[in-house]
Amino acid sequence: MCKLGNMTTLYTSPHQFEPLMPSDAHIEPLLSKAGDVVRAATSLVGKPVLPELRTLLRSMNSYYTNRIEGQHTRPHEIELALAQDFSSNKELAAKQRLAVAHIEAEAALEQRYQGEEGVRALYSQAGVQDLHRELFGRLPESDWDVAEGQTVAPGQLRDKEASVGRHIAPAAASVPVFIERWASRYGSVRRGEAALVAMACAHQRLGWIHPFMDGNGRVMRLHTHTLLSSLGYTNGLWSPLRGFARGQERYYALLADADSARRGDLDGRGNLSEQALIAWADYVLDICLDQLLFMARMLDFELIKDRIEAALVFESSVLKTGVRKEALRPLHYLFLSGEEISRGEFKAMLGLGDRMATDALGALVKRGLLKSDSPQGKVRFGLPQHALRFLFPKLWPEAEADAG
Repeated sequence: MCKLGNMTTLYTSPHQFEPLMPSDAHIEPLLSKAGDVVRAATSLVGKPVLPELRTLLRSMNSYYTNRIEGQHTRPHEIELALAQDFSSNKELAAKQRLAVAHIEAEAALEQRYQGEEGVRALYSQAGVQDLHRELFGRLPESDWDVAEGQTVAPGQLRDKEASVGRHIAPAAASVPVFIERWASRYGSVRRGEAALVAMACAHQRLGWIHPFMDGNGRVMRLHTHTLLSSLGYTNGLWSPLRGFARGQERYYALLADADSARRGDLDGRGNLSEQALIAWADYVLDICLDQLLFMARMLDFELIKDRIEAALVFESSVLKTGVRKEALRPLHYLFLSGEEISRGEFKAMLGLGDRMATDALGALVKRGLLKSDSPQGKVRFGLPQHALRFLFPKLWPEAEADAG
């Protein structure tokens, strides 16, 4: 972009947001780090997945992506909203609806975009618009109003000029051209490690285009989350969204810095700074690796038995909720297997008399440590927010604090 007096010339040509990828001379350290991410992800996604863990992590992702935007709700308010218990406060209720919309959109998008075909579809104008529509289309029209009289039109590219901080986005009429270039460049990257570098750069450059009047940040993060899922690297067990939010200032600072113009002859050959883009991509890969290693520790099967036991001791000895320590064996089995079993099987594993076993099972269901879809249905391992401090310590600290 150039300035002529008080007039601003908007970006209209895709060459103006090059480079889209680091040059061959500078990409090798990023490919090496991306290889570490691939290896850690391959190890993690082979673990059995608890359905309730996926559900919990979607709530956590929703909390963190909305916290980045300054529109988050407290974890227990998300839990209430999922049970269709919305606040009487209109502003809070709108935030709750947004949280639920993100949770539902994330699940739907993971199903829709899978494998190589899913990756190709995500790198397209239709895919980007679909992400926006999937999220904001779940909200009532009354929630579409944004600042300064603007409204969110689900899936509709912006038709007005826009700026974010010091960055003036491309001319509205040129947005499709920029997205086409964005899609063709990143969608053509097929190799594993390079695909992760492309994913990181695509996140930043999609924000640079600013394709929508509102909701761009959420769409960028949904795109990255869904792309990682399509590439087969998450299995619902982790997301960079938690890492982005827990270092929010750095996330925004590096994102904005990569908008910068080239800084001299040693800073690549494009219009924008290659050094800043490399720093951004390096940060994203660091976040991915950090979240992967954290979840690997959380899912260490050698340690989980002790964590379940600590939760049961607290429930039985401190809270006196009727939960019994004898539940350790069947709960540990359910965690490791990720399966459902009949209530009769669970009670038999308790090793108690029938009446005591029935009461103990009922207490576990009431406290959410067991989940069931019907009063007499099979049971599976549950992950209530109040037990996170024991089962997955530090995974979602705000939920731990909320639960008291």
